[in-house]
Parts: sequence; C-alpha cells; structure tokens
Amino acid sequence: MEYFWKQQNDIPQGMGYPLFGKEHILSTAITLLIVVLIIFIFRKRNDITRSRILKLIPVFLVLLETFKDLFLVSAGRFGRWYLPLHVCSMGIYVFLLSEFLPWKKAKQVFGEIALVLIMPGALAALIFPDWTVYYPVLNFINLYAYVWHGLLVLYPLLLLIKREVHPSVKHIHYILLFLCVVVPPIYLFDKKYNVNFFFVNWPERDTPLAWFASFMGNPGYLLGYGILALLVILIVYLILYIFTKIQKRRLA
Repeated sequence: MEYFWKQQNDIPQGMGYPLFGKEHILSTAITLLIVVLIIFIFRKRNDITRSRILKLIPVFLVLLETFKDLFLVSAGRFGRWYLPLHVCSMGIYVFLLSEFLPWKKAKQVFGEIALVLIMPGALAALIFPDWTVYYPVLNFINLYAYVWHGLLVLYPLLLLIKREVHPSVKHIHYILLFLCVVVPPIYLFDKKYNVNFFFVNWPERDTPLAWFASFMGNPGYLLGYGILALLVILIVYLILYIFTKIQKRRLA
C-alpha cells in the first residue's frame, strides 16, 4: 500500500508486473468476471432500470476520469499524456453521445461505434496493458485502468443485450467515418507534442504494432495498423452476426 497513491514517476523501477504474468492474468480474469456478473444482473432487471444503468455508466466514466485527473494534479504529475485522447478515452464521448443525444439515430450510430470499435479496443488493452510495467497491483492507477476498461467492455454489451443497437457490416461506414474524423487531428497533435495517443506516433512494445514496426519501420507500421484495424472490425462484425443469429433463434 506504500505506493497506492503514487504516479509512475514516483515509483521505483521494477515495481510493476509482467505481461501475461499471474498478476496480469488474474486481474484481467477478475475484471471480465465482474462484467459477466453485471450482465447477469442486468438481464434480470426491467426496462426502466436497464435504461438507468446505461445512462449511469458514461456519467460514472466522467466522474472516474475527473477523480483520476484531480489525483494527478494533487501529485503534481498531470501532463498532456493524461488528456482523454487515447483510443479507450474515446469511450467517454461515444457513450455520452449514445445516451444523451435526443435522436434515435444517434443511439444506433454511436452505439455501434461503441460495440465495434471501443469494446475491442478495451479488450485489447486488457490483454496487452501498457501500465503493468510501471505500477504494482495495489496502486490506484493500476486498479483504475482495469475498472475503466471493464466499463468500456460492459456498456456496449449491455446495449446489445437490450437490443438498442442492431450491428451490421452494412453500417461499417459509421466506424470508418468516425476514425476519419478523429484520427488525423490526433496524429497531428501527437507529432506536435511528442505523445502517442491512438499509438500513431510509435508502436507500444510487446504488441502486434511492435511486430509490424520490426519489419515495416516507422511510420510504415501504420499501414499494417490500418489493415489490422479493418480486419478486427470485420471479425467483430462476424462475431456479432453469429451472436445475433443465436439470439434470434432463442427468442423464436
């Protein structure tokens, strides 16, 4: 607990834990188990309660992000790296737009972006976390990261279960247009301030992007990044298509 309220610059090197080590595997397993338990509870609630839960999640994400930033400011460690511009940080904006825009079409568009883009990104972050090398298990930022990414997985799944989104590969333009709007300004921001939001400035080590960079170089790895992202999007659509078919058969 000595390092619970410490940022990585105030923690001695070697206090983190390895990728796919027992701490990482157990932490991810517990996170996903809690997601499953909440889904089970959600399925038993009435429609009004379900809608309230869905609205509560993006609000809680905003509060959680604010608390994290206040902690970093109090520790004198807040910087541009902590701006909510990461891939998974987009969940704040996407979920809020999905829940609080008054148009039904907004729920369909941003709900599908949440399901097809944000959720797989959050799962990838849980599988390939970049914070474990810096933080011990009993640290606020470490625990915050698992809670944060768990919620990013949870919300889109709850939308799917409530049948508020109807994903189809015919809607892939929702995802591509979103990326075309968001990625270019973030790339320019990364270059100007030497940060790495969306991992478009350099690849994170021990990830598939690092493998692309090993033979494609930088920025050549971005081509592989784009192809991989498109493949993942198509695979997610395939999985969702199969899930939807199974769900329809059960309801028939």
